[in-house]
Amino acid sequence: MSRTRLPSLARSSFVLSSSMLLLALAGCGGPVEDTLPGQPIKHRQEAFKAMLRSFEPMGKMLRDDRYQADEFARLAAELVTLREGPWPYFTPDTLQPPTKAKAAVWERPQDFEHERQTFYDATDALAQAAQTHDRNNAQAAYDKVHASCKSCHRDFRK
Repeated sequence: MSRTRLPSLARSSFVLSSSMLLLALAGCGGPVEDTLPGQPIKHRQEAFKAMLRSFEPMGKMLRDDRYQADEFARLAAELVTLREGPWPYFTPDTLQPPTKAKAAVWERPQDFEHERQTFYDATDALAQAAQTHDRNNAQAAYDKVHASCKSCHRDFRK
């Protein structure tokens, strides 16, 4: 009788140990916190999210064929005011988790600056196009901002 009990007890112990290990590992898989003084990574991520909250509704308006010229113009102007937000937080010490930036940001600063300037030019053109209240102008300018984002993300974002 003790022969059959030992393997059963060992099996139960193994299952319990495995379950506890899985629970412990699951707790380690949460989001990585920005532990740098002043949390620069968190601030730049929040700044990008704020810009997205202006940019995405414009895209939705255009995709859903629900263009509202005044609201589009307001969102485009808001995007221009928010676009300064993330850039000061790309400091050399921020190439660590939870960043999604690639090392290329710091290895190729001239290229990164060129992408930033292209984004600024595109958002200026978007704000101007939005003032015309012409949907086709707005769409073309929106597409250029979107292309600017994709281009920068391709080279500089994980």
